[in-house]
Amino acid sequence: MMARWLAEWHPDDETFWESTGKRVARRNLIFSIFAEHLGFTVWTVWSIVATRMGAYEFSTDQLFWLVALPNLIGSALRVPYTFGPARFGGRTFTTFSALMLLIPAVLLGVAVNDPGTPYWLFLVIAALAGVGGGNFASSMANITYFYPRSRQGVALGLNAAGGNIGVSSVQLVMPLVIGGLGLAAAGWFWVPFILVAAGCAWFFMDNLASAKASPREQLAVAGRAQTWVMSFLYIGTFGSFIGYSTAFPLLAKSLFPDSPWAAVAFAGPLVGSLIRPVGGWLADRLGGAPVTLWNFAAMGVGVALVWLAVDGGAFWGFFLAFQVLFVTAGIGNGSTYRMIPAIFQAKAVAERGESEEALLYGKRQAAAAIGIISAVGALGGFLINRAFGMSFAQTGSPATALAAFGAFYVACFVLTWWCYTRTVGVSRVASLAHARV
Repeated sequence: MMARWLAEWHPDDETFWESTGKRVARRNLIFSIFAEHLGFTVWTVWSIVATRMGAYEFSTDQLFWLVALPNLIGSALRVPYTFGPARFGGRTFTTFSALMLLIPAVLLGVAVNDPGTPYWLFLVIAALAGVGGGNFASSMANITYFYPRSRQGVALGLNAAGGNIGVSSVQLVMPLVIGGLGLAAAGWFWVPFILVAAGCAWFFMDNLASAKASPREQLAVAGRAQTWVMSFLYIGTFGSFIGYSTAFPLLAKSLFPDSPWAAVAFAGPLVGSLIRPVGGWLADRLGGAPVTLWNFAAMGVGVALVWLAVDGGAFWGFFLAFQVLFVTAGIGNGSTYRMIPAIFQAKAVAERGESEEALLYGKRQAAAAIGIISAVGALGGFLINRAFGMSFAQTGSPATALAAFGAFYVACFVLTWWCYTRTVGVSRVASLAHARV
């Protein structure tokens, strides 16, 4: 069966959008969300598996390595995965990336059945789970092409939120599945869902001819200063979301071993995922830069609340303080991601004029930038877990790590203000149409 390519695609043409584009874009968005959701479940399943490995007698720092490694590999894979839809088509690459999830899922199911499995092999299997993290970049880059500028904030927010909820699915379902069927089920449980997601992508999604671009053309965005500014900010938003989501179960178990952490671990990732489209919606209406700026201030407050809760020694205070971090990380995810296409499409229009060709060029630039920015941003998931692991190894407490996170959010606040919201003469840089290259 030959891959289906759509030769004509003009989402910024209102007549085309209302008659044809909206329906096709919605269908592709739905099945993109399904596949990306499964990517996140496989990517973050070790956040729960690591808490159930008492039989192996690994140290807390070793367990944090198992949680951190998928984040590291997933972030690296996001760059090549971004080029997948433009090279092979969104439908084709979504099918391929979904099937790749079978490898870490099956290996996990096999490995935990042997009590003699060495630590290094668990590290390898955890690293392979990083393929689920790559799915995010290809999915977001693909959906960027389907929607007009005026609707990208909500569309990208929904696509990302549907994937992010995969973290919550893992942390809600896996304790029940493992408790009833054993640790091996943490891998085998996802196999039929992965096969269904791959089938749906193949039969119901489309490839866009207008999205085709060479890797060299896409990599040109690496020379744009805005790519790296947004990468830094995205460490603070998405990096925080994925880092806190994967670290929370092991962190809560280490600090409050007798608490009901397993019953509520899913809540934070769920809230952070559901509120992500709100961040995109706010950015569509108020501007991505001001929403992002004040959100970083709120994240700094959240870190301080978690620090106080740890000192207080009460689990529910700790849990509620962490929800502040999840909510603000979710809003920041939506607002920063809305800034990416806004910046690059505005620059394309400024350089090439208000034309369909300029808008398409801007979308290609934005799709490529998404890969680099999401890759660098996802490193936050690795850094947060390693920071907690090292903090416990050195002091027996997460306090040092929390102090570092607070300082980082201050830096993000200052960078957002300097690049996007400060007043320069009588003009305001907050207008993303005037974002500096």
